Amino acid sequence: LELVESGGGLVQPGESLTLSCAASGFAVDLHSLGWFRQAPGKEREGIICITNTGDDIKYADSAKGRFTISRSDAEDTVYLQMNSLVPEDTGVYYCATEIRSNRCKSLLAIDYEYWGQGTQVTVPS
Repeated sequence: LELVESGGGLVQPGESLTLSCAASGFAVDLHSLGWFRQAPGKEREGIICITNTGDDIKYADSAKGRFTISRSDAEDTVYLQMNSLVPEDTGVYYCATEIRSNRCKSLLAIDYEYWGQGTQVTVPS
């Protein structure tokens, strides 16, 4: 089971970016999937999660109004659309599957597994 993130890069404040999380070895519609980010020197922070059926999304306060998540079951891929990016969004972005639920009950990193290698997003100040 593997998740691979992609799509990171250097973007200017106010711009948008879409990240992808591709799953292999399992079907994404069996799991809830979350996106996390980790800034230098800080703990991994849960941003957003989509349920296994895609009918519900859980947002962290930092994501409300700017970020959205979607999934393509046919491609076994989950996307993170980020708009109006600010320097505080800089970090390594990871996706992972929720361990004991497929309904996005948690945005804590400890409740997730099968972490990808991450993709770097940099928004300069």
